Amino acid sequence: MKILFLGDIIGKPGRDAVSVELPGLKARLMPDLVIANGENAAHGFGLTRAIAEEYFGMGIDVISTGNHWADQKEILTYIDKEDRILRPQNYPRGTPGRGANLYQTPGGSVLVVNVMGRVFMDALDDPFAAVEAELSACPLGEAADAIVVDMHAEATSEKMAMGHFCDGRASLVVGTHQHVPTADAQILPGGTAYQTDAGACADYDSVIGMDKAEPMQRFLRKMSSARFTPATGPATVCGVFVETGAKGLATRIDPVRVGGRLKQAVPPTS
Repeated sequence: MKILFLGDIIGKPGRDAVSVELPGLKARLMPDLVIANGENAAHGFGLTRAIAEEYFGMGIDVISTGNHWADQKEILTYIDKEDRILRPQNYPRGTPGRGANLYQTPGGSVLVVNVMGRVFMDALDDPFAAVEAELSACPLGEAADAIVVDMHAEATSEKMAMGHFCDGRASLVVGTHQHVPTADAQILPGGTAYQTDAGACADYDSVIGMDKAEPMQRFLRKMSSARFTPATGPATVCGVFVETGAKGLATRIDPVRVGGRLKQAVPPTS
């Protein structure tokens, strides 16, 4: 099975870049499932119904999120009706939406799990217990042909711990939230593909996708003068591409970087 995962799509520049680049990536890589993190879609903060439907129209199959998933309040009613949008599974019981779902694709079934870390983040329920419950209920190679875990977290150590926690039981564990692509794409000893952060679909002439002026103001003067807004230059589409074998474990992982300011990297087709 082939899976394409795109990092946090930030504002209109990120959406525009994905709209331009995704058709070519799909034609070249022929993924069975495309997942994208959409929590920064609406001017950098949250997701709306209109943007989610725009993503589905582009060819994105599943939208994962993170700590900004509920910033646009209209999503609170929409997410209960739309099972292609996930919010972190380790939110308290009774929170609208779902954090995991099993999707059927032409290549087989894929369980997608979205969780949020707790180091330097909101104090949610234990993400490791939340993932354990999903992996136990839907084992790889038995109930699911592939399993993807989006670990939305600040600390690289917490993301790496999740990768090793899932090793041999998931096809891919990939980090989001930091908006900077890491250089550690690998297949762990048990066969799980892993990358600490997929990066963002954003303008990289920025501070993690945001216009530089306000973040620098806050760092230099310790004062806030305006809201963060997405940088508006040419955006780079960043993510990872994974192939799995017969038992659902990874046989290949490649970083994806196309367009914009970063050096281009597109996985070979063979």
